[in-house]
Amino acid sequence: MRKLLKGLPIVLLFLANAVSAQQIKGIVQNEKGKGLKKATVSLLQAKDSSIAKLTATDNDGAFVFDMVQSGKYLIKTSFVGYQPAFTSVFTFTNNTINLPVISLDKTTGDLAGVVVSSKKPILEVKADKMILNVEGTINAVGNDALELLRRSPGVMIDKDDNISLAGKNGVRIYIDGKPSPLSGADLANFLKGLQSSQIASIEIITNPSAKYDAAGNAGIINLRLKKNQIFGTNGSANLGYVQGVYPKFDGGLNLNYRNKKINLYGSYTYSNKKNQFDISSTKSQLDTFFSQHNKMIIKNETNNYKVGLDIFMSNKSTLGAVVSGNLNTMNFFTSGPMYFTYEPNNTLVKILDASNENKRTQNNFNANLNYRYDVKGGKSLGIDADYSNFKINSNQYQPNIYYMA
Repeated sequence: MRKLLKGLPIVLLFLANAVSAQQIKGIVQNEKGKGLKKATVSLLQAKDSSIAKLTATDNDGAFVFDMVQSGKYLIKTSFVGYQPAFTSVFTFTNNTINLPVISLDKTTGDLAGVVVSSKKPILEVKADKMILNVEGTINAVGNDALELLRRSPGVMIDKDDNISLAGKNGVRIYIDGKPSPLSGADLANFLKGLQSSQIASIEIITNPSAKYDAAGNAGIINLRLKKNQIFGTNGSANLGYVQGVYPKFDGGLNLNYRNKKINLYGSYTYSNKKNQFDISSTKSQLDTFFSQHNKMIIKNETNNYKVGLDIFMSNKSTLGAVVSGNLNTMNFFTSGPMYFTYEPNNTLVKILDASNENKRTQNNFNANLNYRYDVKGGKSLGIDADYSNFKINSNQYQPNIYYMA
């Protein structure tokens, strides 16, 4: 005979595969055996040469990649005035790897008849910050802001999407030089909905100057969004599709009108992503053994919009207004029974059905009025007035039903 019991909620403990914190280390030298400072080092996936992580060498030419998942990789190293170098493919299996010294040779040859062109590198290292250039690179397609941060030098993101910089927690996220009021899961959801096609560059500041909010002393990550400098009316559109267990797609539209007096711009992006995760876990406590297999489905739908106007009052002064916001809807569903057995006979005594359904809606609205006056020496005076409104609704249903064996 089987009894149906509706009992008190219990806490379920899941054992997940943790991402190892082991490292990949190396040194970059010039042809004379001296360490190259600020060389760009890219960790590439061996299967398709896509970028997994980026970093720059320190004063001694050393570099480190943290939080790397197991897999096959190769490394590309580049520096101004030197020929790029590639390592052979190697396998990383959660053990710290010290790579052989990477040597770069100077670029040589006859410069006669050479056409000089200018192109921004993927990674720029400056005295006060590192800049990851997104616009015009392979990173500008098919990614979201959170995924770009995972690849950025010094940035680490844990399994709960918490962001740390150079090992410090409490990192502040800025958008176009203005601090985001979001944090935790709300910030992660916003970054997941921000497409890489909207981002021009990412500035990583480990030691913020006095001009930034004191709350960001653990580090600042500033996302610079795209701005159009072309006169006249122009626009662009993008559409992306990925097929996995479930289809994922995103798209966006940008419009801009600019003349000598004003710049009027607007953008809208939409993304729809659905992911499935299968998690198996086991746990023993005294003479009781627990086993569980969960199927987790997460659906995330995001709408982003932005409308702005800049008025060029003179060659040095600009008055601007911006309205932006996003609407994010996330549905989270987990199902899978837990089996309770007693040792040593491995006798099944009961089954727990603890499905979990969570529906969450996040609506953010921002308005900004700003004035900027440019002075000599590349400095500027800025005044901003901001208004923000955030609304979050979350409904969760989690019954716990025991079936006695």
